[in-house]
Amino acid sequence: MNTTTITNDTIEKTIEINAPVSRVWRALTDSQQFGEWFRVKIDGPFVAGKRSLGNMLVPGYEHVKWNVVIQKIEPERLFSYTWHPFCVKADKDYSDEIPTLVELTLEPTAAGTRLTVVESGFSKVPAYRRDEAFRSNSGGWVAQLENIARYVEQKA
Repeated sequence: MNTTTITNDTIEKTIEINAPVSRVWRALTDSQQFGEWFRVKIDGPFVAGKRSLGNMLVPGYEHVKWNVVIQKIEPERLFSYTWHPFCVKADKDYSDEIPTLVELTLEPTAAGTRLTVVESGFSKVPAYRRDEAFRSNSGGWVAQLENIARYVEQKA
């Protein structure tokens, strides 16, 4: 079951994964495993309150920097971070913009795990790029949830 909810400010997507919460949790919070399914080379482990840096590995987007601040790591329940969505111009500094918040929550189900991603704060993205960032991330989260499901189910 995959569901999508979209408002002007928030993207919410859910997927059911045929794997236990503990396995999905490791794929989310181990930066090396996260990098494999998200297609990003991350420089070190995720630590709440700390910046996580790296480079995207998606073909055509290798110039895009991974630059997030880990907000919360609540074991087997919630992993969250802030970032600047759809920052694809290598010569643009996005640091003066207010980042969006990405929250990934896990719930056990009879078949395994329900993973929900909520990205909020698009109303604060500058107007000149808000719609493009919203559309891109909306589609991006569909692909990333499919990526993590495939990754976890193949390596469970």
